[in-house]
Amino acid sequence: MKSPVRDFFTVPNILSYIRLLLIPIFTVQYLTATETKDYYLAGMIVVFSGLTDLLDGIIARKLNQITEVGKLLDPVADKLTQIAVIICLMSRYEKMWIVILLFIAKELFMAINAIILYRQGKKLDGAKWFGKIATAVFYACMTFLVAFPTIQLSTANSLMIITGFFLGLSFLLYGREFFRMYQK
Repeated sequence: MKSPVRDFFTVPNILSYIRLLLIPIFTVQYLTATETKDYYLAGMIVVFSGLTDLLDGIIARKLNQITEVGKLLDPVADKLTQIAVIICLMSRYEKMWIVILLFIAKELFMAINAIILYRQGKKLDGAKWFGKIATAVFYACMTFLVAFPTIQLSTANSLMIITGFFLGLSFLLYGREFFRMYQK
């Protein structure tokens, strides 16, 4: 099914394009940061990206601009942003590999099950509340880690544990959703 060209240029999709463009900007800003203000700016980029993620969904629903392009573009921009943030933070926090493994496991699980169910004529209808909470917690915790690189290691580890907990909870609850879909 082909999408009309106008579907590529809705306000929500433009916000997703902006999020995609922010990924290399954030990455360079964070990895080349040397002063406190550099880290604050990298943190502000993550906050701005998170806000555009929130806004694109609200605008899409309010202005009836939900498109097939947006249904693909939004989660791709979201996941690429999250993976870029986690990878950048791996350069500073040794235990970040645990968060990235959990993130990758969850996303692969979701992608594989979505493909299998799609072939059966079923699909998960958008992000669930627990997925949205996990994303919000991710952005809050990771922004703190980005903007304040000199925090105590125990605080950083706590933020990673909180992020991992909500990723894991989301993983389990989406697993339950997929299980129910298979039973139908």
